[in-house]
Amino acid sequence: MLSHLDLGQCNFHGLIPTQLQNLENLVYIDLSSNRFNGRVQLFSSLVKLTALLLPNNQLTGSVAVANWTEFMQLENLDIRNNSLNGSIPASLFGMPSLRKLLLSHNRFESLENVDSHFSSSILDTLDLSSNKLQGICPTFIFKLPGIKILTLSFNNFSQALDLSFIQQLKNLSSLDLSFNNLLIEEAKEVDFSLFPLLSTLKLASCKLKKFPDFLKYQSRLNYLDLSGNEIHGEIPKWIWDISVLSHLNLSYNSLEDFENRSLTASLYVLDLASNLLHGELPSLPPSAPYMDFSRNNFSSKLPAEIGKYLSVTLFFSLASNLFKGTIPTSICNATYLQVLDLSNNSFEGHLPPCLVNMSQTLGILNLRKNRFKGHISDSFKADCMLRTFDLSWNLIRGELPKSLANCKALEVLDLGNNRIDDTFPCWLKNVSTLRVLILRSNMFHGSIGCPDTTRTWRTLQIVDLACNNFTGTLSSDCLSSWKGMMTSNNDGESTHDHLKFKVLELGQLYYQDSVTVTFKGIQMELIKIITVFSSMDFSRNRLSGKIPDIIGDFTSLFVLNFSHNMFSGHIPVSLGNLVQLESLDLSQNQLTGNIPDQLANLTFLSVLNLSYNQLEGRIPRGRQLDTFANSSYIGNKALCGAPLSNTNKCIMMPPSEKREARPSKSGGFDWQLILIGIGFGTGSATALAPVMFWEKGKTWHDKQIDMLLSRILYWLGLIQLIQDEESDQKDEQGESENASEDEVEAGEALVKHQIFCLYCSKIDITRKKVIHNTKCRCHESPPLSFTSSSASTLLYQI
Repeated sequence: MLSHLDLGQCNFHGLIPTQLQNLENLVYIDLSSNRFNGRVQLFSSLVKLTALLLPNNQLTGSVAVANWTEFMQLENLDIRNNSLNGSIPASLFGMPSLRKLLLSHNRFESLENVDSHFSSSILDTLDLSSNKLQGICPTFIFKLPGIKILTLSFNNFSQALDLSFIQQLKNLSSLDLSFNNLLIEEAKEVDFSLFPLLSTLKLASCKLKKFPDFLKYQSRLNYLDLSGNEIHGEIPKWIWDISVLSHLNLSYNSLEDFENRSLTASLYVLDLASNLLHGELPSLPPSAPYMDFSRNNFSSKLPAEIGKYLSVTLFFSLASNLFKGTIPTSICNATYLQVLDLSNNSFEGHLPPCLVNMSQTLGILNLRKNRFKGHISDSFKADCMLRTFDLSWNLIRGELPKSLANCKALEVLDLGNNRIDDTFPCWLKNVSTLRVLILRSNMFHGSIGCPDTTRTWRTLQIVDLACNNFTGTLSSDCLSSWKGMMTSNNDGESTHDHLKFKVLELGQLYYQDSVTVTFKGIQMELIKIITVFSSMDFSRNRLSGKIPDIIGDFTSLFVLNFSHNMFSGHIPVSLGNLVQLESLDLSQNQLTGNIPDQLANLTFLSVLNLSYNQLEGRIPRGRQLDTFANSSYIGNKALCGAPLSNTNKCIMMPPSEKREARPSKSGGFDWQLILIGIGFGTGSATALAPVMFWEKGKTWHDKQIDMLLSRILYWLGLIQLIQDEESDQKDEQGESENASEDEVEAGEALVKHQIFCLYCSKIDITRKKVIHNTKCRCHESPPLSFTSSSASTLLYQI
């Protein structure tokens, strides 16, 4: 007799039990938020069902496996957040009692068209968002008479759509067409007063050119999202006159100004980010918890009384504008503020000490890329709630405040590009949540590491200590505690998350962390810090000693940069274990030995720099290593092989010469080798003495060698010889006397019309013959009248 079965959020897994079909009196089934997999099980015997709830599982396959019209009493079908695919069957819209059909966040590819006799459907909620639906949206959807909530966002519907269809849906209260490939056009020749009064309208990324006129008559509009469109000009005054409007998102448009700079609406969320707004900051809404004016062109100073407008504000961002002047101390009256982002402006002066005192409520304090100077107040409270503290790219001096260790929830600490003079912050070792540590381009000194390493930053994933004055060696004990870089995440992309900060109960509103890292030799800003991205940069310090083998355990590293230090010893073979590595820079050190063949295992490597060390031997080849140019290896005089130039040829020793010398049988001398050396020296002296001291013998020897080489090269077709006539007469008079007149004339013609290689002609070692490379580009010389001696001189000059 069981009628209601609720097994939601019980961590069940496997197939949905078939025994459920025996419960013939069931009217309500809730199996949501488990790990059930396989296909959707439909049981024709459960004809009394009014609600079938299967969201947030791992169900796969098609839902077109049965005739849904047999479920005569089913009112609520919820199968959101699964992996269902195929087409959405028309029979789903034929259930006479169905009111709510929720199919979002699946992989449906098409939607069957529904016959006209389904037009009497009482369906009031239809959610097809976040699927793979494409093409023209079926027209029957815009004719459902009872529809109240229609959500088609995050698909690939592509068509031009006139907003006049809204007039047909008399009961419509919520419409979401965002993030498709739709071209939304203004309703034409209709009476806007006949439109239904909407409470929610989401038309993000719909290629709108202007504010739809019918919005002027929407007195009940509570949620308006027109972000990501092509709207330009002024924000109209009538928007602020909608008294119930609580959520307004106009971000990512081309808006330039306000028709009325007094924002009087009682907004809960105001998002004007990424527009072209300029001038002074408008008067803020009196009690908006979320306000984002970032990425505009505001250029004024902040009003001194700004704090009174932030009395209930949780999120306030003025990032990436042109604001200047100092920060008014009244901002510290925003006692509920959780996110304060003033980065990328021209603020100056000292930091108000009260900002540090606000760390009891602040989760995000981002003041990067301004002109703040002075010291950081050492007054972080014991209950500090900071999760992100970013003061990079300022003029901060002095030491780091030790009270920062009270911020036990700290995940991102970025103090790079300042003038901080301190030692390695071992006193932060108890902040076990730290993920990003950037101290780049300061004046830090001393060694890297802490005496007690048992609790040091087990979640650390990005560490950048480059461009400081750190000295000493790298401690394996210190590095071994950084476990966050030692776990290679090979899961699917869907498991990858990024660092973000949820703003209390504001639904899907998050603050998204970003940092600047040096990646592949280029400084770039990571807009999202993916939790699986790991980077280690110790470059441009004075670190020495060997690179620890434990570096090979950091298997999740994408970037490793130890360049411009004084590291010595061999490149660790263990680097071949870094299978995720994309950029490796060990240049400008004192590394010796061979390049490990194991580097060929790094199949994702796109940047490699081993230049200016003392490496030797043949460069290993294979996979990614075959893609790097000469610049990756220059400055290593003993390296050889491709891709280096021919000046670094590898000399392969024959196996017989690689054998070790045999021990002497006569105490300390090997007489066999000594006698061989004496014999070789005596023979060489006997052969070379006449050549060196006997002038006629030397001339005869040179001539014979020259003739021999000339004949061999000539027979091989590699050179062409032209003999000087005068030298021929002196050296081979007999042959010239017997030569016929025809041969003499032919010889003269050869000299006059010889094909000369202008780039490869030269005189041989005796300076008597011209040698030409026959494979060079040649052309025929013009007829000339000159003596053979002058020809030799000319050819030698060429």
